[in-house]
Amino acid sequence: MRVPLSILDLAPIARGQTASDSFANSVALAQRAEELGYLRVWYAEHHNMASIASSATSVLIAHVGAQTRTIRLGAGGVMLPNHAPLLIAEQFGTLAAMYPGRIDLGLGRAPGGAGGQERADRPCSSPSTRRMAKLSSSVPVAD
Repeated sequence: MRVPLSILDLAPIARGQTASDSFANSVALAQRAEELGYLRVWYAEHHNMASIASSATSVLIAHVGAQTRTIRLGAGGVMLPNHAPLLIAEQFGTLAAMYPGRIDLGLGRAPGGAGGQERADRPCSSPSTRRMAKLSSSVPVAD
């Protein structure tokens, strides 16, 4: 029996390297994992960390997806308090259309990040915007 295995990639930036180097390493890791028969690579969203380049998981997934063929790619925890839910749905819907059957999305609700991260990620968090978000969350979504 074969057990499906996944990899968690934080896209680390090693000493003396750049974010570009980290992205190239993430591509190489996913390609090697694909060759070895791994099921998926998860990318963890982290902000305000100089040694981690995976703050924009949807962008990283698009980059890696373009350079792999079969391995599943997923965001291992997009924290919704830090993002507009509609934007995340649209981004991952687009990724799913680009790479059918290969995209996974893990959602969380922890605020995460350094203090003020939510305000930085969602600067339009005015009372009227919050009311609109509350209204839109009550609208039924088709399957």
